[in-house]
Amino acid sequence: MTKERLDKVLGNYGLGSRSDVKKEIHQGHVKVNGSVIKDPGFKVSLSDEVVYYEEALIRKEFYYFMMNKAPDCITATEDIREKTVMDYLSERHRNMNLFPVGRLDKETEGLLLFTTDGTLAHYYTSPKHFVEKEYYAEISAPVSDEDIYAFENGIVLDDGYKTLPARLAIPDPSKPHRVTVWLKEGKYRQIRRMFQSLGKEVVYLKRMKMGNLELDPTLALGDYRELTSEEESLLKQKIPIIQ
Repeated sequence: MTKERLDKVLGNYGLGSRSDVKKEIHQGHVKVNGSVIKDPGFKVSLSDEVVYYEEALIRKEFYYFMMNKAPDCITATEDIREKTVMDYLSERHRNMNLFPVGRLDKETEGLLLFTTDGTLAHYYTSPKHFVEKEYYAEISAPVSDEDIYAFENGIVLDDGYKTLPARLAIPDPSKPHRVTVWLKEGKYRQIRRMFQSLGKEVVYLKRMKMGNLELDPTLALGDYRELTSEEESLLKQKIPIIQ
């Protein structure tokens, strides 16, 4: 079983910089398996119980969170001009080395995954794996059967790229401007550009699902939470490398 330095473990948990947590360890504020440990280099494994002050740390190999992204920020870890999705995280979670998986453009709301798991992130963002994402969209004009057919056959975008086949549905025929879209690729502002090629504009866009993981409908805009164990299992289905 892999072991790590105690100061690194506390740092990765978001409890402060390496120098900050070293001070806390030296001052006797950390216990491992019931014993005070004052050596920052003490090696611990995931099976060891680590208590910081009175908090028992629930440690995992990797962490996974979902956010209901708000439409006032960009998907980036930092930016000198724009508000980013990281600004919605608590200080502790910002310090945990979490990063967003893929991206949503600034105006788009909905499901955004954060993790420390680079292998899973690569799987979800690599074009060769064709992970399907589901979106709810509101369009400036009624969507037609011809539009559905165009999505199914691929649409040539403004830069000449022809998209892979995608699915488009009108859940309520009485409201033909409200649609569901399923994509297996993620070109820059792709859904908006697909509809633009059809002479229509997307006025509202929200991602509802990534693979088997669905957005928690109780999450308010900008809120986030850690995935449940069941959601982690759904997230990792059909990913042989991390089964």
